[in-house]
Amino acid sequence: MKKLFPWTSSAEGRLEAWLAKQHEARVYSGETTPVGSCPDDSFLRELARKSKSIDLLDQRIDHVANCAKCLPRLTLFRTELRTQQRRWQLALAGAACVILIAALLFVPQWSQRRHENASSNVAVSKTVDLWNAGTYRGQQPAARKALVLPARKVRLTIILPEFSQSGRYLVAVTRDQAGTDILSEAMANSIPRGNQQTISVLLDLRTIKAGKYFLSTTYEKAQAAYYYPLRIK
Repeated sequence: MKKLFPWTSSAEGRLEAWLAKQHEARVYSGETTPVGSCPDDSFLRELARKSKSIDLLDQRIDHVANCAKCLPRLTLFRTELRTQQRRWQLALAGAACVILIAALLFVPQWSQRRHENASSNVAVSKTVDLWNAGTYRGQQPAARKALVLPARKVRLTIILPEFSQSGRYLVAVTRDQAGTDILSEAMANSIPRGNQQTISVLLDLRTIKAGKYFLSTTYEKAQAAYYYPLRIK
């Protein structure tokens, strides 16, 4: 239900404010006589904070309201409290702005990195055809083109050179053809496909820097490694 006189509350507020100023003027001019002794500053500060621990019937409140010494102190403490609250509000608003700006700047980057990390954890499938490579032990012919693999997890399918035997093979990525510095390796049994032998292994190449390396295959029964030029990109 709407008020018949919507201006009543504002008029009453102005009246109360005017009466309060008139009372303060009388207190400051010494026209009032407070009852009892002045309370300490701790009570005045609690009163300024409108603490619920203070009983409104406490006689000290009546003293403060009529004391030319206590009332200014109460007003000062209330002003300090409002200033402190304003500073806290500004600090919180500033912190919120910083967090928001940081979120706008870093969340997209974090999301992108997370996506990149998630993508790097998924193995990519690659096939290497060595059918016509020949089975050269140790040094390969210089004209052979280097194989290319990404610096990621790779599900590598190798079509072994012609005349390769069926069985278990060790596949490795090495720095040189001596086989002493193995960067990644895996073993698997060969799978016959028509007249070809293929092997499928999972190699983790994520920590290998881009550059030139060697891919080696070693037949378990022969223990002879065959090296093929490899480039990690």
